[in-house]
Amino acid sequence: MSNKGRVFSGARPTGRQHLGNYLGAIRNYVDLQEDYDCVYCIVDLHAMTTLAELQNIKPNTAEMALDWLAAGLRPEDTILFAQSHVPQVTELHTILSMFTQLGKLTDLPTFKDKVRLQPHNVNYGLVGYPVLMTADITLYKADIVPVGVDQQSHIEFAREIVRTFNYRTKRQVLIEPQMKNTDFPKVLGTDGKKKMGKSENNHIELSLTPEETNKVVSTMVTDPQRVRRTDPGNPEVCNVFTLHKYFSHDDKVASIDTECRNAGIGCVDCKRMLADELNDHLGPFRERRAELSRNPQYIWDILYDGADRAQKIASKTIAEVKSATGIA
Repeated sequence: MSNKGRVFSGARPTGRQHLGNYLGAIRNYVDLQEDYDCVYCIVDLHAMTTLAELQNIKPNTAEMALDWLAAGLRPEDTILFAQSHVPQVTELHTILSMFTQLGKLTDLPTFKDKVRLQPHNVNYGLVGYPVLMTADITLYKADIVPVGVDQQSHIEFAREIVRTFNYRTKRQVLIEPQMKNTDFPKVLGTDGKKKMGKSENNHIELSLTPEETNKVVSTMVTDPQRVRRTDPGNPEVCNVFTLHKYFSHDDKVASIDTECRNAGIGCVDCKRMLADELNDHLGPFRERRAELSRNPQYIWDILYDGADRAQKIASKTIAEVKSATGIA
């Protein structure tokens, strides 16, 4: 690793990635490699807070890693690994939990939201989730954590834990992470109403075939006020047009905007063009993915190698933490 500054980010293993994942995180992960030393983690321990997902964690981890690599993560430059493969994270989690007030954890809006979503499974891991997240970040001495608006409170809480630890141990052992605000667009699903996600079954997977992409895009909800082909459209309220902004050239976006408002094209035309743009944009990704998937063990070899490299950083941090707390 160099002295460029270190980025850490983690994501729950949700398997094959979709357009929302790509626009919200993956493309940013790839771009950050140019300016930072990057540590990217598939947080499989975090996934265990919802026990129904246990049987899917391992295959989902492999599928997610495959998509990230196909999208452009460079394992020779970037550390990519599964959270549970570096046991020091649970050790640091335990130590940091001694510096964290329970009341603050249960007062977090994210915890209250989870309790509402799974009232019959309010496990200890769910309460301690922010502490484990703090351990994820600080174990690798990350300077920067890329976040969207909805994650800023998590990072501020992590910063608070770090300040408490450093103050009480009278050592500046842990780095207080800085937030790097990123433009994470809220990508609506094919229903045009809810955020794109597998739980809503309104997603478009990156690895679909061109034919599958055409079929899914053809079902997308467009401008609800446009009933007939001859009705003028309103692109501002059309999710298909929103996706054109990310995947079509500016001149084409401008043309679609004009033609839609004048009823020069219909919604079917707009969706057909979007499917073509998606297939064109994702073509190289799909080729790389197909090549990588021919050797499943290669994906795990990358994750294991990433874990070995991550452990070299983690071991030094844990030694410093133990020394600061007087337990070693």
